[in-house]
Amino acid sequence: MILKDWSLLPEDMKNDEVRRYYDILQKKKPALVIKRAFDIVASSILLLLLSPLFLITAIAIRIESKGPVMYRQVRKTAYERDFRIHKFRSMYQNSDKGYLLTLKNDSRVTRVGAVIRKYKIDELGQLIDVLKGDMTFVGVRPQVQKYVDSYTDEMKATFLLPAGITSLASIYYRNENDLLLGHEDPDELYLSEILPDKMKYNLMGIEKLSLGYDLKIMLMTVLTVFGKDYKPAKQVYSDVFRTENEADRQIVEMREAKNG
Repeated sequence: MILKDWSLLPEDMKNDEVRRYYDILQKKKPALVIKRAFDIVASSILLLLLSPLFLITAIAIRIESKGPVMYRQVRKTAYERDFRIHKFRSMYQNSDKGYLLTLKNDSRVTRVGAVIRKYKIDELGQLIDVLKGDMTFVGVRPQVQKYVDSYTDEMKATFLLPAGITSLASIYYRNENDLLLGHEDPDELYLSEILPDKMKYNLMGIEKLSLGYDLKIMLMTVLTVFGKDYKPAKQVYSDVFRTENEADRQIVEMREAKNG
């Protein structure tokens, strides 16, 4: 995994916010090499070991509904590059022609799809993308262009790395569909509240990048699939982060208390 020269980045990524994270990654070049090596070795082994599960899943999908076994939607990865993601199809064919977000009890999801989504089997096809280098095990979930268009300058820093299968944000928002269900405008809720909060964790992941961090997130992901319940995102966020305004306010309060 090689960090491109700053001059080769897309023009809209060349801003001060992205530069801050770029400089962080410049100091983590050995970790980037290790990350890519791990991706290649681990994805190769898992593709081999999970091939029987892949075959069973493919047969079940084809028996229940017409259409391809794999869902190949265009998503964004490192440096805003387009790629076609590999996911086992969990919906009826052409269900993505309308609404992009998937809600709880979505009628577009097949019976087989409900099972493979519950246990994250639909995501295993992305091991192919990891081996190819389009994705990595731990990184920001790949978005469609519609949601990328809403990114702030700081959010674009996530494109310094490939898209990922899992992340801390994915773990904390594993029940994202429940939050969207019943909302008058799920897209508006996602863009105004959920996406910005998830991005705070994703940007933190750039700062914490290391093989140890990736292994920790992967273990948490597995435990989540088997029922482990981790702390809600917003509560954890308040424990981990303080905005500059909050920090300034606390400094002023301390000074006033001292002078008083």
